[in-house]
Amino acid sequence: MAARTKSKVNPKYKTRYRVRNWRSYEESLRLRGDITVWFDNDAIAGWSPPASGRPGGQREYSDLAILTALTLRAVFHLALRQTEGFVASLIRLMGLELETPDHTTLSRRSKTVAVPPSVRSHTGPLHLVIDSTGLKIIGGGQWNADKHGVSKERRQWRKLHLGVDLGGFIVVSRLTSQCEDDGRIGVELLDELDAPVASFRADGAYDTRPIYAALDRVGTPEIDIAIPPRRTASLSPANLKGPPDAVLATI
Repeated sequence: MAARTKSKVNPKYKTRYRVRNWRSYEESLRLRGDITVWFDNDAIAGWSPPASGRPGGQREYSDLAILTALTLRAVFHLALRQTEGFVASLIRLMGLELETPDHTTLSRRSKTVAVPPSVRSHTGPLHLVIDSTGLKIIGGGQWNADKHGVSKERRQWRKLHLGVDLGGFIVVSRLTSQCEDDGRIGVELLDELDAPVASFRADGAYDTRPIYAALDRVGTPEIDIAIPPRRTASLSPANLKGPPDAVLATI
């Protein structure tokens, strides 16, 4: 039996679905709601951080514990208190002798915890694209404007800098204030890479000498660089006597 759905697409291009293995199909639908969560031995051993060796109180939970709780929160769309209860229930069901980070700790540590980059799908050189985007902050200033009619509130922004590999894979990232220079943050992102760069693409904000110097350090011998010059760019004195294709527009 063929199942069809009403569509404005030309009947010639409608997709026809014919289900013959109903038993397997229904089982696959049930498995979508089957959730299995476990902590491996490395996660259990790394739940509590080692002593820092500094005077004063020590942290009770490692970054791994905080990231685990925050990841579960993001996956299941939970509030902080609900996340605390959910993690506690998982630990109790697995019979583990681990403490649960409270919601206050999760809120405080979420601002500073370092999120490790995901494992790349390939091990070859990177084909990197770097850019930044603005994120508007809506907080007390926006509330004052709506509540009291304050019209001259200074807008606040954050800048999200991303380094994306071929296929849209994020390899480096940084969240900064709105005043940070793209070129300076770009150098720091390049220094964080764990693989050579085969090609680099960016806009004119990254047309600076430190960027080219960083690409000399992390790039392959045949690196392909494409950065348009800024409107205020000038010729580098060191390259004025070279051929036209060797002259770099620098700041």
